[in-house]
Amino acid sequence: MADDNDSLLREVQEELRREQMQKIWQRYNGLILGAAVLIVLAVAGYKVLETRRITAAETGGAEFTAAESLSDQKKKDEAAKAFQAIADSGPAGYAALAKLQLAGAQVKEGKTADAVATYDSLAKQPGADDLLKTFAQLQAASIRMADADYQEIQNRLTPLIGENAPYDKSARELLGIAAFKAKKFDEARKYLEPLLLDPNASDALQERVKVIMSGIAADEVAANAPPATTPPPATAAEPAKPAEPAKTEAGADKK
Repeated sequence: MADDNDSLLREVQEELRREQMQKIWQRYNGLILGAAVLIVLAVAGYKVLETRRITAAETGGAEFTAAESLSDQKKKDEAAKAFQAIADSGPAGYAALAKLQLAGAQVKEGKTADAVATYDSLAKQPGADDLLKTFAQLQAASIRMADADYQEIQNRLTPLIGENAPYDKSARELLGIAAFKAKKFDEARKYLEPLLLDPNASDALQERVKVIMSGIAADEVAANAPPATTPPPATAAEPAKPAEPAKTEAGADKK
């Protein structure tokens, strides 16, 4: 059952990254391609400040493109340094995207603790887009699923659940898995059952939920089964008493 849980978790994480990165790409594709879109303020008194912002965005775009080029060339160390520099001092939008790149590379290299720290940093970054912050929280929680206790996962994911929350379904699924692993079956159902009734949930998501719910039912049956009775050990038979010597008639040996 542990192997099945790990397989489910990997499938969830892979689909999560794929689907949510598509959402981010839809929102940020112009920025990623270097075509930064800035709002030109109408108030003349902000003209100088806006010019500085445009210059910063153009600079950040060029630096981000250069860092991506290093990554495409498999120059991992140089790319990491370039993205880190943007994350530390680049414009807010590019700094957030640089942290996503850094965290993704850290996950691939097995540096999960570093990746969680990077995602947590993005989630708390002032000026970063709320969608990116939420995505970072979700990714950090999904990485911690392997080692963290249920309370930590609950603390990380509960704020992401809500009717209008962008990653409500993903957060519910991860929380359901965490509750299942912790043997908190009622909690698991609380998060998972609404997904089965959600007309907007994908078929793949609902199939995964059905598998998890089946696992919950199987574990509950096993937990409630009466303990097998063990027959008492067989006692060794008492050894037979030695036969008494035959008695001779009195005077038989006398002549």
